Amino acid sequence: VQLQASGGGSVQAGGSLRLSCAASGRTFSSYAMGWFRQAPGKEREFVADIRLSGGATYYANSVKGRFTISIDNAKNTVYLQMNSLKPEDTAVYYCVAGAIMSTSYSSYNRWGQGTQVTVSS
Repeated sequence: VQLQASGGGSVQAGGSLRLSCAASGRTFSSYAMGWFRQAPGKEREFVADIRLSGGATYYANSVKGRFTISIDNAKNTVYLQMNSLKPEDTAVYYCVAGAIMSTSYSSYNRWGQGTQVTVSS
């Protein structure tokens, strides 16, 4: 499975961005996809994930109510709609795919390249 992330950029606080992650290759081998982020000087943290079959989702408390993860199975693409962005959301965002839904970085075995999100106050 190869993952290609896009959609990052710069936005003012309160604004919105939508990230996309297109999966190619043996996508049937992935059960879940999600997003992690890493801010400068901080550890990588879980943001959200989604089960490919059924669409169950899970969010970090810090983004719950502001971010929405969704999937278009026909396009093998996962989206992260980010609303009401805050400066603390500034980070490099990584999409992931793996066999289980998990908040743990090590549970995922496929990683896309990061996409930068910058939120200014």
